[in-house]
Amino acid sequence: MHVFKLLTTKRSNFIWHELGVPCDYKNKNLAVRVEESSQKPNYLAIKFLYQGGQTEIVAVDVAQVGSSNWNFMSRNHGAVWDTSRVPTGPLQFRFVVTSGYDGKWIWAQKVLPADWKNGLIYDSGVQITDIAQEGCSSCDDGSWK
Repeated sequence: MHVFKLLTTKRSNFIWHELGVPCDYKNKNLAVRVEESSQKPNYLAIKFLYQGGQTEIVAVDVAQVGSSNWNFMSRNHGAVWDTSRVPTGPLQFRFVVTSGYDGKWIWAQKVLPADWKNGLIYDSGVQITDIAQEGCSSCDDGSWK
């Protein structure tokens, strides 16, 4: 289900902003599922589960726990992120989450153990509950039309 808000009506020009319906996973942290296609130690594919709020994950980095040597991951398809530059040891993730027009970094410090397994789901220890603003600040007058 998608909710749209008409932001501006100037003659025949219409600007629509998709609001989306927020997901609410009561008391559930964001989880990381290691996809079956992963091939340790050369390839890691993950999918995020229980992503709450009105959010989208738009960038993901991975590093060994305790390291500041981050490797970017690519969005493979849908909600699956992957990399062929898999750090050794236990893994941490940081990702950019957008909610409307703004984005923020979220850091999941200890997610995958050194002996991670394909098909298993791991708790990230973080919850995402952000809700998008009703409209963009430069074009929204705050009233529904």
